[in-house]
Amino acid sequence: MPGGRLTHHERQAIAEGLRDGLSYTDIAGRLGRPISTVTREVARNGGPSAYRADAAHRATTGRARRHKQPTTPTAAPTPIAAPTASDTRGRDPEAVVELEEQFTALMIGTGLPRMTARVLTCLYVTDGGSLTATELAQRLQVSPASVSKAVGELEQQELIRRERDTGRRRDRYVIDADAWVRGWMASARQNAMLADFALRGAQVLGATTPAGTRMQDIGHFFEHVGRTMIEAAEQWRQADAARRNTSR
Repeated sequence: MPGGRLTHHERQAIAEGLRDGLSYTDIAGRLGRPISTVTREVARNGGPSAYRADAAHRATTGRARRHKQPTTPTAAPTPIAAPTASDTRGRDPEAVVELEEQFTALMIGTGLPRMTARVLTCLYVTDGGSLTATELAQRLQVSPASVSKAVGELEQQELIRRERDTGRRRDRYVIDADAWVRGWMASARQNAMLADFALRGAQVLGATTPAGTRMQDIGHFFEHVGRTMIEAAEQWRQADAARRNTSR
């Protein structure tokens, strides 16, 4: 039933849908479930590439059993970082958690590792848009080493930037309105590099040979994609500037 827990059969259907490349919307439609149920299920159990129906069912069953066990004074649960008053702003905490899980699942679907996706989500849903490594570790309940690796990957893709705290010997990791534009342009540059490599590879292999023709086709594809991405970014900048001027 739509409001109950997922069955083993439904989890198998989710796994099959992911293998077939279906979207969360399509999978949810087949099951007659809300999209949020599917995204939360996948996010909690390894993400789209690692989701396994049997393992997910065992993990969920185990969590349910632990929740039913009475707590004792000597067995305190692991504390979860609670949002501050400035973070809540009258929002529904459960809705925010669901949003974070869905956002994380979507980012995992784009190819980001799970921890990297969690860090990016955490920065996006924080009103200030910036957190230190220590703050990220506390909010996500993970080790500083895990955060360090994740922010390194995000910096490499130019999805976040690093700032030095004024008067303090620590860095802050910042997400801003231009983050996706920078990440998009980084991808465009990578496509240009792939195009250049493939076209040079075609010359080495011989442009008229099957292997050379294949490399040449790859080169032209990435050349076209990279150029189109740069044009799209410029169009967005112009449209965004016009929108901001209109709203003033």
